[in-house]
Amino acid sequence: MLKTTIIFLLLTTANFTQVENMTVTSFDSTPIIYQKSGIGEQAIVFVHCWSCDKSYWQSTIEYLSNTYTTIAIDLAGHGESGLERTEWTIENYAKDVKAVIENENLKNVILIGHSMGGPVILSAAQLIGDNIRALIAVDTFQDIEGRWTDEQFEVFFKPFEEDFPSTTKAFVKSIFGENADSNLVMMIANDMSSAPQKVALASFRSLFNFEEAPIFDETDIPVRFINSKRFPTNTINANKHIKDFELITIEDVGHFPMLENPEEFNRILEMTIKQLK
Repeated sequence: MLKTTIIFLLLTTANFTQVENMTVTSFDSTPIIYQKSGIGEQAIVFVHCWSCDKSYWQSTIEYLSNTYTTIAIDLAGHGESGLERTEWTIENYAKDVKAVIENENLKNVILIGHSMGGPVILSAAQLIGDNIRALIAVDTFQDIEGRWTDEQFEVFFKPFEEDFPSTTKAFVKSIFGENADSNLVMMIANDMSSAPQKVALASFRSLFNFEEAPIFDETDIPVRFINSKRFPTNTINANKHIKDFELITIEDVGHFPMLENPEEFNRILEMTIKQLK
């Protein structure tokens, strides 16, 4: 996926880092492809959002790889990973993350998840335990206690079922910042709307049913949110459930800060990682 966006990022990123694609088999025999690069005892593991893939993190990986070991994962059904799975759930995606971390024998990990990747890394941290040092959630968890009713979800969901490509394109365009590059918006909208429909729809349902508050209640590691100011975060609810919580907001971007303003996002992310050490 995302061939055109990969080209865009390559053209706008200097000194592109050599990376290595690796494969591990997840719990259900689905092959999971991940990218490994960089150096350092501290491992930074990136998890993409709904209907995206590991290439969305490429600029950030380039920025951090001189200091840290970086790993970006294609969850099952996304990017280059396998489509053999039958249940596309947050919990099963978390098992993909666990498989990669165990395959690399990583002991000192910060998990970074964008959008749907936030619930995935939260669930993965619960599975993996002590080897996870912190979570950094990117433009997600805007209201930990906020829940849609079943009726509200079905109203949102039905257009995706009826016309997935067109609905997805319109949805993706609506969540960018006002000043986002129009070519970038179009590339991402085209890419995400070409995702496997069965995977995307099932993932949406699982995301709707995922309850993060009880898991955060049991989570003792530091949690940082890097969220767009466009989508306000309910910090009162976050502080009720997260023991060690901080919110960092990023200006003038929408849902894809790592692509809309990579320089500022990378600076903020690096500062956040250093403060967690």
